[in-house]
Amino acid sequence: MKIGIDRLLADPDLRAPLEGKRVALLAHPASVTADLTHSLDALVAAGVNVTAMFGPQHGVRGDLQDNMMESPDFTDPVYGIPVFSLYGEVRRPTGQSMHTFDVMLVDLQDLGCRIYTFITTLRYVLEAAAEHGKTVWVLDRPNPAGRPIEGLTLREGWESFVGAGPMPMRHGLTLGELGRWFIDRLKLDVDYKVIEMRGWRPGAEPGFGWPLEERVWINPSPNAPNINMARAYAGTVMLEGTTLSEGRGTTRPLELFGAPDIDAKAVIAEMRRLAPEWLDGCALREIWFEPTFHKHAKTLCNGVHIHAEGRFYDHQAFRPWRLQALGFKAIRGLYPDYPLWRDFPYEYEFGKLAIDVINGSPLLREWVDDAAAAPGDLDAITRPDEQAWEEARRPFLLY
Repeated sequence: MKIGIDRLLADPDLRAPLEGKRVALLAHPASVTADLTHSLDALVAAGVNVTAMFGPQHGVRGDLQDNMMESPDFTDPVYGIPVFSLYGEVRRPTGQSMHTFDVMLVDLQDLGCRIYTFITTLRYVLEAAAEHGKTVWVLDRPNPAGRPIEGLTLREGWESFVGAGPMPMRHGLTLGELGRWFIDRLKLDVDYKVIEMRGWRPGAEPGFGWPLEERVWINPSPNAPNINMARAYAGTVMLEGTTLSEGRGTTRPLELFGAPDIDAKAVIAEMRRLAPEWLDGCALREIWFEPTFHKHAKTLCNGVHIHAEGRFYDHQAFRPWRLQALGFKAIRGLYPDYPLWRDFPYEYEFGKLAIDVINGSPLLREWVDDAAAAPGDLDAITRPDEQAWEEARRPFLLY
């Protein structure tokens, strides 16, 4: 298969509209070609006039570990072009930075989850481009989580930097397709183009979204180390709104959850008792771990490792959002007074619990905390959202 950047580099006709234009690149460390050349170097070598670069959360270099760690602007030491941070003093491109280019190429590896902030950055770029009369091209890349849809839709009034619009947690679109959806939904008048992939088969084994045999996995952010994490992320990202460790400070972040004061075997058993069908498509394994930093640093934790990989993985059956929700429900049932929800400013949202910002409403938290609520009750409010999104996204699919 060929992704957007490789097609652009290989086809002079595709690049022809860029001749005589000032070009900006929005990229991060995973913005590489098939031979692992960074897109910036490859575009310059191909004769593209790159006049500016932009970086999303975690920075162009991907060096910043956690949420709310801001990147500064700087000058690229090799090419001498300005590098503007879209996760620093500003989240939206400023008028000053917008005057440095005519066409912006967006080459970001996404994870296929609403909360992953590259989606919001794309929305802000499109809005700024519409305002300033600029052109945006998305050099499309695979959604490693594939096409499945799961989770509650973000409710009105809950928009944030981790909630760019009313879509479910696991949206099943590529970044190029999301751009089409944003333009339609926001009624943007913007010159937009997707350099589509060729040969992407999101339903095909063994990668089911990620071409395991053709593309090397490179972290798009520091705690996105492998395809297992990408598959689990639509559920495990909710751990950021809890006191449980999501594995930051370990070698398998966002593939596990745990704490010093839970019995992981008991939690797994309670999850199986409550809704065994929500655990399909993966394997759960009790583990012990000691984070080197972040929550419960230097403290021995008992936890659950989610293995959505190898022979344990069933792409159609795996439902990471429900699985993680069930983990919360099991802990609440075993330890009714457990201080599960973390109260802190999350992505600069004040006065709201982080778990609610992440889910785009209080509905998930309320279900967990309601002792009388059963798994079927969460299904009853979530399935209509998932079915509605299946129809809503259909006009924007490119593959």
